[in-house]
Amino acid sequence: MRKAKKILGSTLLIGSLLAASHSALAQTKENPSQQAFDNKVVKRIDVDRIYENVSYLAETIGPRVAGTAKEDQTVEYISNQFRQYGFDDVEIQPFQIVTGYTRPTTSSFTVNGKSYQVTAFGYTQNTPDGGLSSELVYIGLGSDAEVAGKDLSGKIALVHRGGGIPFATKMSNAKNAGASGVVIINDVAGISTFNLAADETNLPTLFMTKADGDALVSTLGQSALTGSMQIEGAKFTTATSHNVIATKKPLANKDTKQIIMVGAHHDSVAVGTGASDNASGTSVLLELARVMANTPSDTEIRFITFGAEERGLLGSYHYTKQLSQDEINRTVAMFNMDMVGSKNSGKFAMFTVDGKSNTATTLGNSAGTRLFDAISYGQVGRSDHQPFTEVGIPAAVFSYAPLEPEYHTAGDKIELISKEKLLKTAQVLGAAIYQAARPDTPALERSKVAPVPVEAVYDKDLHL
Repeated sequence: MRKAKKILGSTLLIGSLLAASHSALAQTKENPSQQAFDNKVVKRIDVDRIYENVSYLAETIGPRVAGTAKEDQTVEYISNQFRQYGFDDVEIQPFQIVTGYTRPTTSSFTVNGKSYQVTAFGYTQNTPDGGLSSELVYIGLGSDAEVAGKDLSGKIALVHRGGGIPFATKMSNAKNAGASGVVIINDVAGISTFNLAADETNLPTLFMTKADGDALVSTLGQSALTGSMQIEGAKFTTATSHNVIATKKPLANKDTKQIIMVGAHHDSVAVGTGASDNASGTSVLLELARVMANTPSDTEIRFITFGAEERGLLGSYHYTKQLSQDEINRTVAMFNMDMVGSKNSGKFAMFTVDGKSNTATTLGNSAGTRLFDAISYGQVGRSDHQPFTEVGIPAAVFSYAPLEPEYHTAGDKIELISKEKLLKTAQVLGAAIYQAARPDTPALERSKVAPVPVEAVYDKDLHL
């Protein structure tokens, strides 16, 4: 998991079961037909295989930082495993990530020949050879509403800092309106050093004082102004990360045209071996792929391991950007697994970006209720389910909460991996996915009869 996203506090408590869930539990456990369906997957899960994969990823390969040779080794291992399981359709999807940045050596800004004190914004691009000279256009705080409908083609956008609008949003809105460069005006005295996200697509961006910027805005109300930007020496260092996708096709004569996606990130942070975060989720995914490779289904199932999750969900964002609207519309649910194996973590739980139930949590809780007990859910983004949610796919992340204290430390090692938690995760997710994918009725119809998830008591300010 990303460091900014994943500290769950000890305040997350499992709520009492609702009466409806008690009833559902009794009904499903007394339903031999449903148990027989679950057993087609559950009884075939081999926890020793899962553990062996965790051990290989964490101990044999070690830290799997995105864009490094260790990640390349991981991608090769995962793709080979998929092929050994019998998947003919295995795709390795490369994408570029920024791994380093050299700040500009020079930067300057003049307006109608007058020079102003500026500093180049962090992670900004160079201006073209000879600099950038164009008309200045003021866009206020750079909000969506203020920029909407404006044609900034080739112009330099002048924008005030603040308003609760991130720097990256101001720059992105100006860029989408056609701007060639951006100058941000401080909202307090002086000039400070700030950073945009490390993105090669950033525009040339400068930062100037409040006094100078306010004076320019005032003058712009009376006459047109031409600004000239010069930024030289900025340099991005890039590397290639990868997603790995194994696709199981449905039975040709029973194809519902629906899709289920199962995901986990295979990269880790540099410290520790990433046994829990996230060799555990990746290894459970591999075992589910093995079990379901030759299991008849009426639904397409995509097993996806993502690169560069720890750098900002870059792999899952890249993957969702490649999806067609038709694929999005046909996707029933996305099940994401992140940190599902530590002995020191808390209770099994599931999380959605908005804290509301959806098809993924309904199917997950239905399976959990049949096999063990109801699963609590809460609100957490910032894992690989988030990009899927943002494009309109019902998605949830399955984990254990509160998270283990060894999170993102050297203590995240194989010795703390629990076979019991690995097995429970695999069994619940396997039963949930198969309930939707088995060849009988459409997945969306089946999901409606699942028991209602139990609400968890949790701190909304704490995130994965």
